[in-house]
Amino acid sequence: MNNFSNRKYIIGGIFILVVLIFIIRLFNLQIIDDTYKLSAENNSQRQVTQYPARGLIYDRNGKLLVYNQAAYDLMLIPKQLDVFDTTDFCQLLGIEKLELIKGIAKAKRYSYRKASIFLKQLSSERYAVLQEKLYKYPGFFVQTRTLRKYPLNSAAHALGYLREVTNQEINSDPYFRQGDYIGKSGIERMYEKELRGEKGVKIYWVDVFNRIKGSFRDGKFDKQAVSGKNLHSSLDIDLQQYGELLMQNKKGGIVAIEPQTGEILAKISSPGYDPEMFVGRAMNKNYQMMVQNDSLKPLFDRTMLALYPPGSIFKLVNGLVALQEGVISPSTRFECQHGYHAGNFTMKCHAHSSPLDLRQAVQQSCNAYFANVFRYTLESPKFGSVQNGYTKWRQHVISFGFGDKLGVDIQNEKSGSIPTNEYYQNKYRTNWRALNAISLAIGQGELQITPMQMANMVAAIANKGYYYIPHIVKGVGEDNYLDNKYLEKHYTTVDSSHFTPIIDGMEMVVSGGAGSTGTLAAVKDIRVCGKTGTVQNSDEADHSVFVAFAPRENPKIAIVVYVENGVWGGRYGAPISGLMIEKYLKGEIAESKKWIEKRMLEADLINQVAAPSPGVVE
Repeated sequence: MNNFSNRKYIIGGIFILVVLIFIIRLFNLQIIDDTYKLSAENNSQRQVTQYPARGLIYDRNGKLLVYNQAAYDLMLIPKQLDVFDTTDFCQLLGIEKLELIKGIAKAKRYSYRKASIFLKQLSSERYAVLQEKLYKYPGFFVQTRTLRKYPLNSAAHALGYLREVTNQEINSDPYFRQGDYIGKSGIERMYEKELRGEKGVKIYWVDVFNRIKGSFRDGKFDKQAVSGKNLHSSLDIDLQQYGELLMQNKKGGIVAIEPQTGEILAKISSPGYDPEMFVGRAMNKNYQMMVQNDSLKPLFDRTMLALYPPGSIFKLVNGLVALQEGVISPSTRFECQHGYHAGNFTMKCHAHSSPLDLRQAVQQSCNAYFANVFRYTLESPKFGSVQNGYTKWRQHVISFGFGDKLGVDIQNEKSGSIPTNEYYQNKYRTNWRALNAISLAIGQGELQITPMQMANMVAAIANKGYYYIPHIVKGVGEDNYLDNKYLEKHYTTVDSSHFTPIIDGMEMVVSGGAGSTGTLAAVKDIRVCGKTGTVQNSDEADHSVFVAFAPRENPKIAIVVYVENGVWGGRYGAPISGLMIEKYLKGEIAESKKWIEKRMLEADLINQVAAPSPGVVE
């Protein structure tokens, strides 16, 4: 009897255990594990990412530089795929069947349940045809996004471009998903977070044919996209386009800055490219084509990445350092016997009157004068040794923004190089002499400087001893926000009182008459101050460089023009600078200057069809 009683309890316990197992399993399936719920939702709902409108970009005068246009991505959810007519589908999209197979396989590798891009950037025409027949192809749907549009086809290096995000970028920023786009260069990259906005999501009910039947729960769970912030750049697009015209068929760069603010007015790297080439499905092909163009390097930003010797424009800095250290005065005179001679060493110079004082030496760009100035500085008894003198000289030079990155709001800025005392110690293995580095006196030798740094230098001279970090954005969003670092003055180590004689000499370069090296930069009724440079180039023709600012009082523009293989500073650098200054300050080129404009526009240094020489050698 007791045995039967025990069996009753055992069997009852087994039944209770089985019931408990079913209850726990059902609870897990219905409450805890949402796999089946998600599967059901995926079959009846579609979550469509709402891409925000990317912020617009304007120039300093309110002209629209970049806006958005509609584009359509064909999305795929592999889980919802069903049998369909692949031949008809491929014809509809204009693709091969192999591309269809690869696209489906790629989508499955990404996720079986989540949507991914199958075919990006469909045209409006193809989208219109596809939309009518999309119900035939379960698993596919269209998602709208925007592409950039460049109405003026200008300033590509400054504005930048967008490209699809990499896996590394997806892993480092949870905002991004496969198929998203990100700024890769220029303003688009540096101000990516401000421009991109915030994504939204819209949830739809769909039927068994994957056709949208309405908003899920009246949009209760939708999230609105937030548009990106608009940017006002500092560029004057009229000046930018004019500079690009003047630099066509030439290699080099132009940077123009407003000295009183550090705002970049124009930033031209030549050869450049049309920003529209990086929009749409042809982007990858165009990108590879430009990457492989080794002779022109259109993607290479010469204003920020090219490292050049500055040539004779660097004499301005050497003169200022010598004045600051008291080793010369504005009236100090040196002779020039067709160059600088020291023992067996000779640094040649073009023919001009002699002796010269500082102002005249700037005007005539005398090599001998500034070789003496450099030696007087390094060998001054106050320093005790050439090495100490050089260290002090270098400190002054660095204060003009050389030898390190300026902090411009454009990526990939090069720092350049001002050699250290240790460099010469290692090179000459002894207590080296000033003559070992004498080429620095005229801006040659080991100096490596970007055009952006050269423009910043002349802005500091225009301001008589200070500069703002150059920047290409005036303000972000409705409140025109700008990082405080671009509002801070950076002072050179040269006192403001020493700039006047140097500026006097620069004005004489342009308007001083016979012997002046930059007369082609003159602008009627405007006091232009400039300096030519001819940079030695052992491989090909020398480079032409010119820096200038105008007007002399209350300067509105500081500029550098660097033309590779331009032979002399006065041949291309000076006339292009003068035309740019006149365009910016007056709005148009005077009839009396049209012949200069014509020469510059027609000059072709890439195919070696040079403009006639005006007879200026420096």
